Amino acid sequence: MAGQWQVRFDGGHQQRYLADRQAVLRYVLAVGPHAASQRFEVFREAEPVALADGSAGGRRFVLAEVIDLGRAGEAERLREQLAELAEQAKPAAAPVRRAGSPRSGGIPGGRT
Repeated sequence: MAGQWQVRFDGGHQQRYLADRQAVLRYVLAVGPHAASQRFEVFREAEPVALADGSAGGRRFVLAEVIDLGRAGEAERLREQLAELAEQAKPAAAPVRRAGSPRSGGIPGGRT
């Protein structure tokens, strides 16, 4: 499952696996105010561990960022990123064909 994210918090005593960056931000913003620690370590899935014989040895996560909700403005920054990601995830609207357009031959209904 390439691209998975892991969030560790409460001094490493809690961890969650999430599907994408958007889920990470939603989770941190929802859980942060109730967590014992305001510090969240965010890891991203990387290439699998390679054993000495070349075979895959398992999943590996690398530190992507540290989120500290105790920092001034951090929650607002995360909300802005979440809004940007939500906007990017919206499907592009299909073009609207209007009566009298060149594709319809200039006649409403498309008959020529």
